[in-house]
Amino acid sequence: MSLALKNSTSRLLGPAVAALVYMGMAHAALAQDQGDAPPPKVSIAAAYTQEITDEAVFIGRAEALDKADIVARVSGFLESQDVEDGALVQQGDILFTIEPDLYEATLEARNADLDRAEASLELAKVELARKEELYQRDATPESERDIARANELVAEAEVKAAKAAIQQAQLDLSYTEIHAPFSGRIGRVAISVGDVVGPTNPPLVNIVSEAPIYVNFSLNEKQFTTILQTVGENASSLAESEQSPNVRVTLPNGTELGETGKIVFVDNRIDPLTGAITMRAEFDNANRLIVDGAFLNVRIEALEPTLEVLIPQAALQRDQRGEFVLVVNDKQMVEQRYITTGNTVDSAIIVKEGLREGESVIVEGLQRVRPGVAVDAVVASEQPGE
Repeated sequence: MSLALKNSTSRLLGPAVAALVYMGMAHAALAQDQGDAPPPKVSIAAAYTQEITDEAVFIGRAEALDKADIVARVSGFLESQDVEDGALVQQGDILFTIEPDLYEATLEARNADLDRAEASLELAKVELARKEELYQRDATPESERDIARANELVAEAEVKAAKAAIQQAQLDLSYTEIHAPFSGRIGRVAISVGDVVGPTNPPLVNIVSEAPIYVNFSLNEKQFTTILQTVGENASSLAESEQSPNVRVTLPNGTELGETGKIVFVDNRIDPLTGAITMRAEFDNANRLIVDGAFLNVRIEALEPTLEVLIPQAALQRDQRGEFVLVVNDKQMVEQRYITTGNTVDSAIIVKEGLREGESVIVEGLQRVRPGVAVDAVVASEQPGE
């Protein structure tokens, strides 16, 4: 504004009015300058569709098919340890040997007892035959014959007892060799050669089968019902169904096991405390990467892939109302759009509601814009889904 115009205005309208006019003209000039400023630049990415095999993730725990504590069944000095700590063994392999001398001697004594009992039986039979003959000739009373018959029965019972004692002695002798009850890997041996071991002593070692292996996990009743409806089975037939969903696991170090498990067991009730039902999947565990007792991430995959809308995770924002994105419409104006999201897929996220394929969302420059303003949108250098 020139000084002449200012002085002229002051003379015509008075000092106060002139000041107001001056300020109004200054604001108008500032607004014109701001209107000439270029709109902020932002990077956008288009929402795209992709076939996704949906999955649910749970916490599971590995459990060996077979595991046992090995306890000595007879007492004695440990003569030898026939395997190393942590060794892989096959069913029937000898693990330990208890000194057998005492049990061999006991078996010999029981065999001698049998010989004695059999000799007594023969004598009783001879005596009974003689008494029978005398009784038939009325040369001996009936009571004598009856006593001889009873003596024979006693001798027969003594033979049976002697044979049973031999079986027990043979069992005790066999127990001096401790064998692996199934194939697996043993843990750390808890005793040393020369120790006295027996049924009342702590276990000698434990053994765990490693392949195949179970992974137990729980589903809530809604997820479980959805699986049954999708597969078309009931709880009792799900494990045998050809349509049973695939099960995968992520190992404790974050890597995925390169095997697919199969559901082999479904519990018969929902836990009233947790509202969940226990299921069990079996894995071949060929590389022994799943260890008994380990916690794992378990994923159940959907039977068929579905077409889903995805956007980069960088576009997602949150406020008290929920998750939203800033959309650039065909007039290059910014819109705030609240959305419903699903699972993440690499660096993208599934949008269940709120966006359509092809709509553009801002992924860079979010801090420079707000809903209702115009922007200069450029396509991001890396477009997801390509």
